[in-house]
Amino acid sequence: MKMNTVCAAAVVGLMTAFGPVSVSQAETPPDMAVIAWHLDELITLDPAEAYEFAGAEVVANIYDRLVYYDIDNTDDIKGGIAESWTISEDGRTFTFTIRDGVMFHSGNPVTAEDAAWSLQRVVKLNKGPAFILGEFGLTPENVEEKVRATDARTLVFETDKRYAPSFVLNCLGSWVSSVLDSKTVMAHAEDGDMGNGWLKTNAAGSGPFKLGAWRPNEVVLLDRFDDYYRGAPNMKRVALRHVPESGPQRLMLEKGDADIARNLGPEDIAALEDNPDISIRRIRQGAVTYLGLNQKNPDLAKPEVREALKWLVDYDGIERNILQGTKVTHQTFLPAGFLGAIEDTPYSLDLDKARALLAEAGLEDGFSVTMDTRNTFPIADVAQALQATWAQVGIDLEILPGDNKQTLTKYRARQHDIYIGYWAPDYLDPHGNASGFAWNPDNSDDSPYRLLAWRNAWDIPEYTARTEAALAENDQATRRQMYEDLQRDFLKDSPFVIMFQNISVVAEREGVSGFEVGPNFDVVYYRNITKAAD
Repeated sequence: MKMNTVCAAAVVGLMTAFGPVSVSQAETPPDMAVIAWHLDELITLDPAEAYEFAGAEVVANIYDRLVYYDIDNTDDIKGGIAESWTISEDGRTFTFTIRDGVMFHSGNPVTAEDAAWSLQRVVKLNKGPAFILGEFGLTPENVEEKVRATDARTLVFETDKRYAPSFVLNCLGSWVSSVLDSKTVMAHAEDGDMGNGWLKTNAAGSGPFKLGAWRPNEVVLLDRFDDYYRGAPNMKRVALRHVPESGPQRLMLEKGDADIARNLGPEDIAALEDNPDISIRRIRQGAVTYLGLNQKNPDLAKPEVREALKWLVDYDGIERNILQGTKVTHQTFLPAGFLGAIEDTPYSLDLDKARALLAEAGLEDGFSVTMDTRNTFPIADVAQALQATWAQVGIDLEILPGDNKQTLTKYRARQHDIYIGYWAPDYLDPHGNASGFAWNPDNSDDSPYRLLAWRNAWDIPEYTARTEAALAENDQATRRQMYEDLQRDFLKDSPFVIMFQNISVVAEREGVSGFEVGPNFDVVYYRNITKAAD
């Protein structure tokens, strides 16, 4: 009863703090971590439906998965709900042994039936992230046959063909594969929705935290699960506060009203660098910023022009003057931290090389081209920097600004010349990015496969075959080498100018530690957060 009273008081305290940040607030309690963050995209807490960064992160702290990535070594896949697994000789059947003694927040035991039902549910509901499991040939019609519990501790997962084991395990280690308490969820099912309506704002997991409260665009409060099988979290609760502006986040951190800030702009980061009470961490994450060059444009289809544009980016200047520590130069499609990632950066600003290549293409006087650009920082600023540089070699770049929906709609219809945007992988496996940038099995306008190579009309049977071969490769070391070789060839040939990789900038009060941020958006954990006593 005492704990509930304290929890209620904490919620009330947070609720009264909404609105403009008050410098008179008390510092955060010693057993609560307060994180200032953007929560406006959080629309559902159902793991089968959540397809936004915030939703996947919150889900990662409420639910467990069959397997986990090691944040410091993503090649190392560890057991979660599954303590062990075996793979059949033909590579198509994965048999998991479910860990004994794991409990859901409700007190119900975690079983293989729960795990099988959770995966079946994703496929049957067929919400946004369902394609991650659909890649294995699972359909609403066959999923109960292919994913099944043979007893309380044995889960069988069958794929339609042989895939690299690491690919299967990486997908089963993503947020969409969270294990749900089937009894609790189905007790709230309505009209055949398998509990989807209830799970939008509630939870039924076994993870380190329980959902305490959620007020959209205000706060998410997570309470410690004392019976968590890996040991109870250090904090009794974690409060995620929606603070949309960088300035108020910085003020909260300086005054002690927040322990961690997540969305600081370059100016506020710079101001905090000299504050002895604040530490700044920079962690590379999976999203990359790139230019997509539509090969339907006859000028952009020339190999010399594609390469020239790679020499016409002032990578260092943009990183230093615009991005200011929020992104780092990266020129290949696999982000650092992924299997097979390489750090090759052969391109730098070189006007003379670009002019020579344009002359080889018969465009010594330049050409005119348009770029669809999201009208937000830093994309718009990067586009303007490119416009100024390209003008020096005679390229007349017209920027076409729009909101994200407008630019993406046009891009997905292959109606652009050049598109500048982000690409973030859906899971921690190299195939997520390789299939986007280097796989296009059908280049026709009505193709069912509409990822990035298709959007830019890049017809690549050889790269497609190599991407599919890497996906099926059983040996991890060989698979890594295949992706390294693929990227080095891709660097010069492709109609993509990959420029930067995202950096997650985390600012923390002195004494705060253990906030774990991995290379992808669903690998962010609160369990080990600690706060040193004053």
